[in-house]
Amino acid sequence: MTTNEVSSMGVQATVVFADLTGSTAFYVALGNEKATRAVTRITQWIGEVCEAHQGRVVKKLGDGVLAVFADAGNAANAVIAIQRGHQQRLLKWPDAIRMEIKAGIARGEVVEVDGDCYGDAVNVASRLSDLSGGNQIWATESVVAQVDDTLGLRFMSLGPVNLRGRLEAVPLYKIEWQEDARTEFVTMQASLAEIERPGTHQAGRIHLAYLDTNRSFTSQEMPVYLGRAEQAEFFIKDPRVSRLHARIEWRNGAFFITDLSSFGTWVRFTGSDTDVPLRRDDCQLHGTGEIALGMPFNDISAPTVHFSF
Repeated sequence: MTTNEVSSMGVQATVVFADLTGSTAFYVALGNEKATRAVTRITQWIGEVCEAHQGRVVKKLGDGVLAVFADAGNAANAVIAIQRGHQQRLLKWPDAIRMEIKAGIARGEVVEVDGDCYGDAVNVASRLSDLSGGNQIWATESVVAQVDDTLGLRFMSLGPVNLRGRLEAVPLYKIEWQEDARTEFVTMQASLAEIERPGTHQAGRIHLAYLDTNRSFTSQEMPVYLGRAEQAEFFIKDPRVSRLHARIEWRNGAFFITDLSSFGTWVRFTGSDTDVPLRRDDCQLHGTGEIALGMPFNDISAPTVHFSF
């Protein structure tokens, strides 16, 4: 089928959407011209890894890549190779310009129109990429079910997660890729290889408290999920809290919180009279304050997490 033809019937395929995070700070640090060249080289490399695993690159969207695979195992292995290769690349970069990769994988019927791909699986893969944190790979249950057990891939259940446009929560999984990291897919670009990591690593620590639960997390332990799923690193048992309600991550030397929930998240900084409402948005955390989950602060029963540094 040529790129000018329209597929009259959809085909079952596994869709991968891989996206670079932190590109805004990257452009500020390097300037538009140099950053554009670097991002282009990385997305080209991502496409090459997908093709090496029998995938087809559909298109590149700025700092993201959309690819389709006939085989779910090939798709998962491609993204694992991308994460492992990019992790090795980041060892040479200073924290201020670290662009991590996040990825979503979904399987379903895909229709090709003029070389582009459409379908629910495309939308879901893009949404999973948005929801996942840097260095993470999220996949649907249909992907996991199609992966051959002999490949030895490891999946962690995230439980049902609410996705925009879906009436029912969707069971999701996180693909574990860090163990036995390999370097065969590393391609270091000269212009970036010249950037050296500072001699000292600036780290951070955040303290979270909810009722009788008190936990501290370092920047190296990020991302941390707040929610009522057992897999959430900071567990909150309240029906108004989504299973994976919010994510805290370390970006460019600071902690950020991102709302992933159905009903919203509110942030209140100590000494401020203004609350910051988040609906699929994020904001930087600083100083001390509180996070209300599922209900705003004016509801005195709202589940509220205290944070400090």
